[in-house]
Amino acid sequence: MPELRITPVDGEVTLEEWRHVHNVIVPPAAMDLEDARERSGRYRLRNAYVGDVLVGCSTVRPPEGEEAVATVIARVLPEYRRRGYGRELYEDGIAHARVLGAGVIETCVLAANEDGLRFAEARGFVEVDRYVLDGESDLWLDLRLEQVTRRDT
Repeated sequence: MPELRITPVDGEVTLEEWRHVHNVIVPPAAMDLEDARERSGRYRLRNAYVGDVLVGCSTVRPPEGEEAVATVIARVLPEYRRRGYGRELYEDGIAHARVLGAGVIETCVLAANEDGLRFAEARGFVEVDRYVLDGESDLWLDLRLEQVTRRDT
């Protein structure tokens, strides 16, 4: 079986692939291509493939605030879960967040995504907030890891 290949989103085709995975995993937060373009200017977006088959994507939001909180989100399409792809995407995102100087790692999960919630909790994330976005009805959870070792640059 081919290995997982994680590549940067670097054009319209790969951005559309990233958007597809995002929208499958979090339909209440589905975005159009323009929204995805805007996000790609602020965050690091990557896609994951096995051979030429798209299996997932990730987002790393750079550190912010006094605690240097970075957000790492790994998404794997349901039919490709429980094969280690989420772990590899997650580890890739964590490594990047650390290079950026993250002091704290967070993630956010749609509460209805039970697989995603179990995945985050199994890696040591604990819930720090739950909320419903204005005008919406879906429950979201913010989860946080213990502090990570921060690198001075």
